[in-house]
Amino acid sequence: MLKRFALVLVLPLVLLAALPASAAVKATDVVQRAIDGFVRPAYADLHQHTEALAKAMHKLCEAPSQGELDAARAAFSATVYAWSSAEIIGFGPIKENNRAERMLFWPDRKSIGLKQVQAALSGKDSTATDPAQLADKSVAMQGLGALEFVLYGDGADALTGKDEPYRCAYGASVAGNIETIAADVSAAWSKPDGFAALWANPGPQNALYRDGNETVTELVGVFINELEMVRDVRLKGFLGATPDADKPKQAIYWRSQNTANALAGNLAGIDALFQVSKLGDALPPDARWMAESIHIQLVNGVAAAKAVQGPIDRALADPALREKLDHLVLITSSLSTLIGTRLTAEFGLTAGFSSLDGD
Repeated sequence: MLKRFALVLVLPLVLLAALPASAAVKATDVVQRAIDGFVRPAYADLHQHTEALAKAMHKLCEAPSQGELDAARAAFSATVYAWSSAEIIGFGPIKENNRAERMLFWPDRKSIGLKQVQAALSGKDSTATDPAQLADKSVAMQGLGALEFVLYGDGADALTGKDEPYRCAYGASVAGNIETIAADVSAAWSKPDGFAALWANPGPQNALYRDGNETVTELVGVFINELEMVRDVRLKGFLGATPDADKPKQAIYWRSQNTANALAGNLAGIDALFQVSKLGDALPPDARWMAESIHIQLVNGVAAAKAVQGPIDRALADPALREKLDHLVLITSSLSTLIGTRLTAEFGLTAGFSSLDGD
């Protein structure tokens, strides 16, 4: 958590010295557009998808069949994409009450979550089938990672019949918990006097943002942080420098074949946020080309991710698909330079900062 806030704590000092006073007003306009045009719609969309997922799980439990399992899996994949787009806004309401970790506990390099989910399934922990009680358990047991194992992990085929009702009941509980989290976050962003008001209305009495420079720094941090996350954590976590260094089972959502779907959602979210905020309009006329370049590269990145279909281990073994993943690394690296160095220089920010460096 300290890593993530390093940008917010340090960069405003540079902004205050570098931007003219009029830029602060423009900054608040940019932030308000980001909230109304992306943040609120993204989390509202996530809520709708989690509602559909919860309903699909209940239908599967009530009438187990291959068709209902397929429907639940489709709802899960749609939710993964919606979450991947919204999760780029990793501050504010999603950080309260461990909501981000409860929604997605990842990476799980020591398989802590997997072991806890498997223990619940084998021991048939009745308290885990109640969303309210589940919400008080380990974060690793109550989010998308847990539900992915229920729907796709060892023994998931039992969901097509009535021999293993506990597995479905637990999955339905997880889906209900996910829906509650999404509903709470969406509601929190929608409150007229909530976090959105703090972000969009800086001032001396604001506990989080003293002026418009600090609010726009938070926004710029989203692009830089999330590009690093996509490249250095999500992609390079499984994509090796050479094929023999690949680690397909370290890929996020590998069981459900949603790895590339999630990457596409992340990049699509970044692009949508950049476009609706009109941050590029604040650039000097001779630097406006950066905004178009950022958009084009993000669109290409989404297309490259969506082209990677099927199990991630097979994609890695396919030279053409592996090239798409390598291309994603290049795109995110290029964007990190463009945004993290060149665009920030235009706004008077210090180049080369990183929320993922240090402790």
